Amino acid sequence: MSRLQVRSYSSPVSSRAIDLLTELHGHMGFGTLRPELAHQLFDEMLGQPVPVSVRALNGLFAALARAPPSTACTDGPALAVDLFNHMARAGRRWMTAPTIHTYNILIDCCHRACHPDLGPAFFGCLLKTGVTTSPITYSSLFKCLCDMKRTEEALDILLHRIADDLPNVISYSVILKSFCDSGRSQLALDLLRVMAKKGGDRSPDVMSYNMVIDGFFKEGEVSKACDLFHEMIQQGVVPTEVTYSSIINALCKARAMDKAEVVLRHMVHNGVQPDVVTYTSLIKGYSTLGQLKEVARLLKVMRSQGVMPDIVTYTLVMDYLCKHGRIKEAEEIFYSMAVNGQKRDTVSYSIMLHGYAIEGSLVQMIDLCELMARDGVVPDLRCFNILINAYAKYGMMDAAMLFFKDMLKQGVKPNEFTCLTVISAFCKMGRMDDAMEKFNEMIDMGVPLDTEVYMCMVEGYFNLDDSIKAKEFITKLKNRDIHHRPRKGN
Repeated sequence: MSRLQVRSYSSPVSSRAIDLLTELHGHMGFGTLRPELAHQLFDEMLGQPVPVSVRALNGLFAALARAPPSTACTDGPALAVDLFNHMARAGRRWMTAPTIHTYNILIDCCHRACHPDLGPAFFGCLLKTGVTTSPITYSSLFKCLCDMKRTEEALDILLHRIADDLPNVISYSVILKSFCDSGRSQLALDLLRVMAKKGGDRSPDVMSYNMVIDGFFKEGEVSKACDLFHEMIQQGVVPTEVTYSSIINALCKARAMDKAEVVLRHMVHNGVQPDVVTYTSLIKGYSTLGQLKEVARLLKVMRSQGVMPDIVTYTLVMDYLCKHGRIKEAEEIFYSMAVNGQKRDTVSYSIMLHGYAIEGSLVQMIDLCELMARDGVVPDLRCFNILINAYAKYGMMDAAMLFFKDMLKQGVKPNEFTCLTVISAFCKMGRMDDAMEKFNEMIDMGVPLDTEVYMCMVEGYFNLDDSIKAKEFITKLKNRDIHHRPRKGN
């Protein structure tokens, strides 16, 4: 904060207070304001003989409310509340009386600091002072009440306990969001229609409609969401690009592709240009339904509109092609990405590795690993699991173990899938010493071992007619109370 923002006084002592406020803001800007330091500077500031300007304090509290978490101070909003309470305990003589802006900031801080229970307390203090409230006050109060799952209480205050001209569309939208987030979008719709009747500053805007439409989609109420979308247009509320994209995405997830296409045409007709996110939602929808012709059509349409596919679009199409055995087509897209200015990432590489693994193209997998290294892309757990599994599947365990060692060298920790892949392959080959070594190694690394791993060891020892060790593993399985878990990582 500059000195121009702080009330100036002629005495040299008040100049010190200004310096302290400036220092507090400086530490916030550099992320070095520790709570202990804040209290120290604040106490010194309150120790000056001239009362601190409430405007200056409001600026400090507002800055703390917006301060991102840092190593020094993880919760600026909580610190603002703490400093105000400390100041209040010191006595009002240290400051001019708090204003409506002070209380608005503090109630908002309670919401931001995840201490919503303090919000109503500050609101009660505000009412006792006789200071006039504002729409911002109620919006912040409603956020706190909704955080505490007291949405009905917030609604009661909104509709019955405050002057009709105080709440605005933001105040209503806080409650709309809470209803939608808790799966009660029908209640949100009822409130939306109350807003429409009241009109003026309470008329629902595009964001209000977006919330409720999105809420219905999340609850699987596709028809209600679509009806509300059309009602929104009839009310003269103009959908934005975000509105259209959100609706199209939700319809595609619901596999209602015909309806999604209708919304797309409406979007274009109203002069809103679909972006890459919109087209990607449609491509994903058609890919899920296995309609590759529609995918190809959309790729052609979006390019003709000057919208270039991004990394998400490419990987979606590649994944579909690989899963349906059309590796060559996926390969063409993969190599075209660099030409079209898209940087390939671990997701795109893992998709191609998996495609090659499905058809057993181990040489191409090695070539792809070399290209990955040249691209500066570091393999992740999924990439290593695909490589290890592919070579283990063909009994090439020495090569698989080279990838395993490389994985550990790069700091990538194996998971249950890695463990099962390696141990299962060794057991099938009768290499029980190697299987036992990996079993112990996985335990040492803290990798969870489920029933399937133990049963692989049991079966491996039985196949070698070593019933003693097989029974030992059965006993271990019973004693450790190991349960089957869904595997991750491939």
